[in-house]
Amino acid sequence: MGHGPAVKLEKDKSTGYKSKLGIKFFLFYTALYASFVVINSVKPSVMQKVYMGQTVAVLYGFFLIIFAFILAMFYNRLCTAAETRMNK
Repeated sequence: MGHGPAVKLEKDKSTGYKSKLGIKFFLFYTALYASFVVINSVKPSVMQKVYMGQTVAVLYGFFLIIFAFILAMFYNRLCTAAETRMNK
């Protein structure tokens, strides 16, 4: 039984902006992650150094996870503002 959508949705005018922003953020994060992989592949001794009781590999890994979460919150805030501004 298809009842259809509960709410009639209008076209989102900020789709282009959000897509471009998402791609930019994705490429930026991919570059950070790629640097992690390259360092591990080319110079693993760098990742074995210990700072604050942890290896650089562990610290870099936690940084990547936390940074991804912060980037997602920032993306959400920018997209919400764009939707509000463009869909009036």
